This record gives sequence, structure tokens and C-alpha cells, in this order.
Amino acid sequence: MIAHSSTTLPSNELAQGTLVDRPVVCVQGLGFVGSAMAISVAAARRGDGSPAFDVIGVDLATDQGRDRIDSLNAGRFPAVMTDLRLSAALTEARERGNLVATADEQAYDRADVTIVDVPLDVVHETDGPRVDFTGFRHAIRTLGSRMPAGSLVIVETTVPPGTCNKVVAPEIATALHERGLPPDAIHIAHSYERVMPGQAYLDSIVNFWRIYAGHTRDAADACERFLSQVINVADYPLTRLHSTTASETAKVLENSYRATTIALMEEWGRFAEAVGVDLFSVIGAIRRRPTHSNMRQPGFGVGGYCLTKDPLLGAVSASQLFGVPELDFPFSSMAVEVNRDMPRASLRMLDAALEGLTGTTVLLLGVSYREDVADTRFSPAEVFVVAAREQGATVVCHDPLVSHWAETGMALAPALPSPDGVDAVVFAVAHREYRELDLATWLGGARPYVLDANMVLSAEQRQALANVGCRSGSIGRGA
Repeated sequence: MIAHSSTTLPSNELAQGTLVDRPVVCVQGLGFVGSAMAISVAAARRGDGSPAFDVIGVDLATDQGRDRIDSLNAGRFPAVMTDLRLSAALTEARERGNLVATADEQAYDRADVTIVDVPLDVVHETDGPRVDFTGFRHAIRTLGSRMPAGSLVIVETTVPPGTCNKVVAPEIATALHERGLPPDAIHIAHSYERVMPGQAYLDSIVNFWRIYAGHTRDAADACERFLSQVINVADYPLTRLHSTTASETAKVLENSYRATTIALMEEWGRFAEAVGVDLFSVIGAIRRRPTHSNMRQPGFGVGGYCLTKDPLLGAVSASQLFGVPELDFPFSSMAVEVNRDMPRASLRMLDAALEGLTGTTVLLLGVSYREDVADTRFSPAEVFVVAAREQGATVVCHDPLVSHWAETGMALAPALPSPDGVDAVVFAVAHREYRELDLATWLGGARPYVLDANMVLSAEQRQALANVGCRSGSIGRGA
């Protein structure tokens, strides 16, 4: 057994699981998805109610990786989150002793299943978007070098279609050849996550639909058996596709569709603002039609790790993996650009209301990319703050879930700032604290211009602003 340290596997952990011969599941990468996945797998039960798996979360021995490892081993989720069920599941797994975290790659020696949750970033170059597979290839080669014959690798990472076939399988086959094993000694499958951080974090894994595919039929069968033990397949049946490339395409197309429909609503938001229409009431009426029930709406902007890059992975796949760079993805590419520029629409409305931003002070409420989540990756707030400062404004930021905004280096005070001396307040994220805010009491004698940039405020809150004589505006709503 591996010696104890903050980044290696403690010798007294998982002992019970070893004695009762529970399968070992490793989760490679302990970010927002990997940490939640590790907890979800550790919470899985056999028919008799006993734990189905022993789970080892594995991350790199970097500062960030060590922080994640130490947090999980201390029974804390590595990021601020609001799902009490996920928090309870982590506590229970640590008390049972069937979940630990480590940076020691020897953990893979014991893995019956490894779930890959390694990030894969898109790089914007002059000739188009590209993906650097270097770190991803190394992570996969490590699995091929260590995992036992007959084990299963499930790629959850969102990847360009064709990655499992053209990157993962060859890397594992090369590593297996060096061990004297056949190329199919380790099964390979793809099953993408639909994790939604927030109050339904855990449910977005265990009570949600899954698509999957295998590199071979045996791999697909093994993936189905595993997922059926973790996910509530009675209510959320699995869907098997005919190839890993099809499964990879499903994730990219799913997010491209969502990003594109969000971008579409932006031009209608500008129309509504210009002609005096409340677009949210219009959308609400349209959503009563079942075929349009998931219609999107305008807002402050699109952020997070998925919708900001996934629509570009089709072009990456065509160019880097299949050698057909002439295939064009105009709608997907345009959607990314439109969504990236979305926060500037709020800034333009603010600029018009204040007759210029030079010398003004703006209070921005919400810097994460969505409500009740602490994730600031690719947050539209960053675009807004940079652009506002370029136009001469001083921007004060607050977020009830964020104390340190890593991308900007800003420290955020936990208390809601006073509106005194502020020229404008922008409600950018519909955090519960803002939705429940008594505006008249909070404003006191202050009368800043208030912009609801993301349908944060209720009709009652907007009326309260009018009652105290506060000028206000809303993205997607005309005067």
C-alpha cells in the first residue's frame, strides 16, 4: 500500500473496500465535474444497500491539485457550492471510508474503471480554433501504462468528435504494447457529463439522462453496466450510440445548439428594447407551446467552461482529426462571438442612461457565470468590467459566493456594498441574495440608475424601484 502524505493514498483508507472486494473507480481530474463525479460514484449502492465502489480521486501534484485533494480528504468540496445533498454525500463517503483523493498515479494500478475528467482547452489562432492535446495525451498514456487488463476507461471530458478513436485508443494501444498486452486489453468508452453546478449538482449526475458509446461492443457493454450502478436508469434510461465519435458529436452539438439559440435571442432583445416590448413576457407566452418550451432568453452573457468553447470543437475536429479544414461552422462560430460580446449590450445601455461612463462608479452584482454557482471561468462579468474601465468607469464588484475572483485577482467583500455614492447598479447574476433583496431598504436615500441585465429582479422589485423614484432599465425590456 502507498505511504501516507497529503497527496498520496493513505494506508488506512479503503481497507474495508479491499476486504469486501469492491471494484475500485478512479476519477482522473478533480475539478467541478471530477469532484462531483467522484462523490456520486462513492454514493452508489448495491442491492443490499452497501457501497458499490471504492473511489480514488486523482489530480496533479500542483498547488491547485493539492488544494482539491486536501479538500476532499478533509470532507470539503473543492469549490463553493450550494447543493446540500452533494455536501452530505461527501460527508457520508468520507465517514464510510470509500472515497479518498491522491496525486499518486499508482492509484490507477488498482482501477477497475477510470473516469477521465481532464480539461481540454480551445486555443484561438489566426487560422482558427485548435486544441492542444499534449496534456490530455499524457493523462491517457498514464492510464494505458498502469490500468489492469480488462479494466474500463470512460472519457467524460468534452472533446472534439473523433478523439476517442484517433487519440485515446492509439495512446492506450501504444502503452499496452510496451507492456506486452494487446491493444484491446483496456476497454474504452465515451459518456459525456451534463453536470450543472448549483442546487441540483448531484441530481444532474445521478438523476439525469446519459448518452454513451464504446470503442468496441464489449466496451459499450462494460460502460452500460457501470453507469447503471451509478445513475437512476429506471427513471432516466441510458441511450447507446453506435460509436464513440457519435457520442462525442452529441455533446458538442448539444452545446452548440444551446449556444446558438441563446445568441439568436440577443438580436430580439435589442429589438424589444428599441420598440417597447417586454421580451420575457413574449417568450413566456411562446413557451406554452410544447415544441418551444425550452426557448432561450436574452441576458447578461454566456460564461462557464462549456458554451464558450464547445461550439468550436466541430471545426477543431474537422481540421485536426479528420483533415477536412474546408468544412465550415458559421452558425456555431458566430454564436460564440455574439455571446462573447453580449455583456457589452448591458454596457451600452448603461452608457446611454448615464450619458457617458467617464468618472462614474458602477456596482456590479454577480461575477460568477450563473446563479447560485461560484464558478467564474469565462464569466461575462470579466468582459463587462474590462470594457467599463476602458470607458473610464470605476467598477465595484460583489458576489455572495465568490471571495476571490481568480481571473482578475480581485478580492470581493462578503457583505453587500452600500449603494451610497454609486452612479449605477447592475444586477448581472440571479443569485438568491439578489432575488430576495428588499431594494427600498437597501437603497435608503441613494438613487442610482439600476440595470437588470439578466432578469434578476421580480416585478415587485422593479415596482419598488419606481415607487422610490429610481431610474431603471432591463435587458430585453423596452421602456
